Parts: sequence; C-alpha cells; structure tokens
Amino acid sequence: MERLRLVALEDTVVFPSMTVTLPLEAGEDRRVFLVPRHGTDYAPVGVVAEVAEQVRLPGGGRATVFTGLHRGVAGAARTGAVGHLLVDVEEKPDVTPARSRTLELEREYRAVVLEILELRGDDGRIAAFLRSITEPGALADTAGYSPDLSFAQKVELLQTLDVVERLQLALRLQRERLTELQVRKRIREDVESGAQKQQREYFLRRQLDSIQKELGEDNTSLAGEYRTKIAEAGMPEAVRTQAERELGRLERMGEQSPESSTLRTRARCSMPITPASTT
Repeated sequence: MERLRLVALEDTVVFPSMTVTLPLEAGEDRRVFLVPRHGTDYAPVGVVAEVAEQVRLPGGGRATVFTGLHRGVAGAARTGAVGHLLVDVEEKPDVTPARSRTLELEREYRAVVLEILELRGDDGRIAAFLRSITEPGALADTAGYSPDLSFAQKVELLQTLDVVERLQLALRLQRERLTELQVRKRIREDVESGAQKQQREYFLRRQLDSIQKELGEDNTSLAGEYRTKIAEAGMPEAVRTQAERELGRLERMGEQSPESSTLRTRARCSMPITPASTT
C-alpha cells in the first residue's frame, strides 16, 4: 500500500492510459491518486497516475500532465505537511483472465463500437486506435472516452475491478448507445423523407397550376364562382355541405378531368332554383 497525494476531479473520470492536464503544481510528487468527485462525494476507486510533464501556462501559471497507470482503492486519509490530502492506496492493476472468458465479449464489443463509429462518421482514426488495443481490460476502458456516457456510468465502469465484469458492463453501455443512435437516425430519415415529399408535392402543384393556365384550364376562378354561388344561395345546411364537398373534389381533380363535368353538374344541381319574378 502506498500513500499518495489525492487529487479530486470534479465530475470528471480519468481511466488508466488516459492523459490529463491539470492546473496544479506536482511539486516533488512523482505519482498522485486521481479520484472522481461529485460535490462532497468521492468515488472509492481512482487511478494511480504518474507525472508526465510540468508546463508553464500563459500568464505565468503552472500545470501538470498526468498519465493514468492503473486503478487503486482509497484507504485511510490524512492531511500532509503542506496541506495536501494524502491517502493510502491499495493498487489494483488488471488481472487478465483466461482468453476463453473474454474472446467473444471482445469481438462483440469491437463490432458494436465500429457500428457506432460508422453512424458517427469516424474518419478511421478511432477505429485504428480500437484495433491497437489487445488487453481486454483496456478495451473495456475505451467506453470511458465516450461523451455519451454520464458521469455515474463512467464511475461505475471505473469501479468495476473484475475485467470480465467490466467488459460485460462496457458492452451493455455501448449497446445502449448504438440503439439510441439508430433510433435517432431513423427519426432523422423519416423527417427528411417527409420534408422531401412535401417539397415534391409543392413543386408538382406549381407545375400543374402553370400547365392549367397555359391550357386555359384555370379552375381557380371557376371554383371561386361556384363558391360564391353556394354562399349566396341560402341552401339548407345539409345541401350546402354536400355542395362544398363536391366543389372540393372539383378543385382537386381539375376542370378537364373525366369526372369534372359530372361534379359540375352535381354542384349546380345542389343549388336551389330561384323562381323567376312575376310582374
């Protein structure tokens, strides 16, 4: 067990092999213990990280680049001489299980992630990075890079020390991501398809209007004339409703359609005949 300086990461989770730059001075520390924190709640599992580089920031500040090594479980803590919180850490490097226990999980995990990358339009770099990882524990940890995983999900992944269980958890989380992306894609395609259909119908209607005008078949004025006559005829409600229904069909079909003459006759017949004035 080693006593290390505890560095709390607010709503951030660092996994082994990840590199992170933090705005703090490492001093003489060569290794620290990076622990996720939400408010006052510290995760019991963190990452032992080594100091990779110390850099000077614009304006004169200092920052330190850390690289995660492996997991660790926090033990007793106390305050150090310079005010830093020191914690006893039980280091937990991955214990690689028998290949037979992880081979199928690894294959399925890679397949699911590659499908996610295809949906996201990966340029091949992340896929190449995925192929370069050979250890099952490190492969499961790649789920921690996903921006779609919540802080709680990443902490759960970090706290899963057993490699087989961690790979199973990572696979489940990635399957959920894949399902969500597929649903989003279907919704987007449906919306785009509907918009394209509406656009096609709009242009077809415009073209039809232009053709009708060129042929002298502008039934807009004719329909307007019938509509005016219906409004002025003082029809009973049932008769007026039927006349408007027939007029609507006439407008949709066009004046020269096979049924238009019949519909015009029906529309005229639906109007009551006004008796001639007698003198």
